Amino acid sequence: MPTDFLKNKIILVTGGTGSFGRSFVEFLLKNSSAKKVIVFSRDELKQSRMQSEINDERLRFFLGDVRDLQRLQRALRGVDFVVHAAALKQVPTLEYNPFEAIKTNTLGSQNVVDAAIDQGVERAVLVSTDKAAMPINLYGATKLCAEKIFTSGNAYTGGKTKFACVRYGNVIGSRGSVVEILCRNRSAKKVFLTDEQMTRFWITLEETFSLVLFALQEMAGGEIFIPKIPSMKVADLFGIIVPEAEIEIVGIRAGEKLHETLLTPDEARHSLELEKYYVVIPESKEVFRQENFQKYYESGKALPDNFSFRSHKNENWLTRERVEEIIENLK
Repeated sequence: MPTDFLKNKIILVTGGTGSFGRSFVEFLLKNSSAKKVIVFSRDELKQSRMQSEINDERLRFFLGDVRDLQRLQRALRGVDFVVHAAALKQVPTLEYNPFEAIKTNTLGSQNVVDAAIDQGVERAVLVSTDKAAMPINLYGATKLCAEKIFTSGNAYTGGKTKFACVRYGNVIGSRGSVVEILCRNRSAKKVFLTDEQMTRFWITLEETFSLVLFALQEMAGGEIFIPKIPSMKVADLFGIIVPEAEIEIVGIRAGEKLHETLLTPDEARHSLELEKYYVVIPESKEVFRQENFQKYYESGKALPDNFSFRSHKNENWLTRERVEEIIENLK
């Protein structure tokens, strides 16, 4: 994946000690000529561990919370690119702690946009989730709001700062994910599944890096980039990782969907299909000059009427061989 455009750039990652954040920071340090990579997070213990484990003079740490606008203003001074990955993500927990989700995921994203504009950041990408499409839970709703805040942020910059979003599904092997839990308990006698028919989109960490870099490099401002990733039944995944375990069906939890959506039919009306991604073009002609997106019209193609990208109607399914290959690489 190309990283030449990052040469001599200063990149800040909010949530830089999280599953995606830490791995992305390590990738940047190993594979780019970035001038400086800044980790912005509120977890001092994880920062301390990360600092002791990664030896690179370009790495910097900034202790702070995205809820704190003043702290973000200081952190973003002199920064070229921002990847906003900080979020509260546990669906059941957030159903019962809604104000905390709103403060971090929604108001925190507004703070990132405000600080990025004020400090003259060149480009900022929000890391979003399939749960933001047609949300039924608090987590998805806050991330939908964050997407709207980021895309609308382009209206206030005069083109000096560009904002865009990436939206993807479950990351295989991320900290706390079902794959990590199962891999740590491969000798388990019993595992618990919410529904036998449940499907999810699956993506590897490396694929998330490619997506974020593509968005940073190509964005005109206002787009949502969605990867063409495979689906799989959660039950089938269990059968591959813990084939000997008894599966007990416990029922769908609060705020949980049976199937996920990455691209809705309404969004598809103003989206284009690229080689590896779908790109949602912003609709508002009063805010966005449509000629800015001409390159997508030239290289992409329009989607069929009533098109949607849903996990149970995906033409691309994750195979047993691919799952086993990914798990082997995670070791």
